[in-house]
Amino acid sequence: MTTPMNEEQMQAWVRSQYQTANGYLAERGLVTDRVLTKESRMLVPHVTVWKFSLQRLTEKVWVIAGTDLPTDHIDASLAATAQDALRYFSYMWQLKADKILNSESGISKEQQSIADVLVKSAERIFQMSEEKQLWEEEA
Repeated sequence: MTTPMNEEQMQAWVRSQYQTANGYLAERGLVTDRVLTKESRMLVPHVTVWKFSLQRLTEKVWVIAGTDLPTDHIDASLAATAQDALRYFSYMWQLKADKILNSESGISKEQQSIADVLVKSAERIFQMSEEKQLWEEEA
């Protein structure tokens, strides 16, 4: 059970997740232009789903970051809303885990661990994507 956060702690957590998401994109050579805050979603203290526009590109991306979750991104054309993006990440992580687990050459303990994290994370975020009260204001 997590201890409830006060407003200052919640803002610090969100700021940290923003920095994680922005750093993740920068490591991949994707420089953000701005974050589209009205379309992004912060489910404190579990997950953030950021929608960014990229410098010198017309494309936009969704980036997921959070507590005990992989940081990842997808093209924004794959999901209309943050809720849809969570569902997409969940599906994508399940597929990645399945590919690892069904490798014909066998898997190492590290690969098993990665697959386990992907499956666990996919299940968590899918559950969040299905919780109607989290998305009511978006509808």
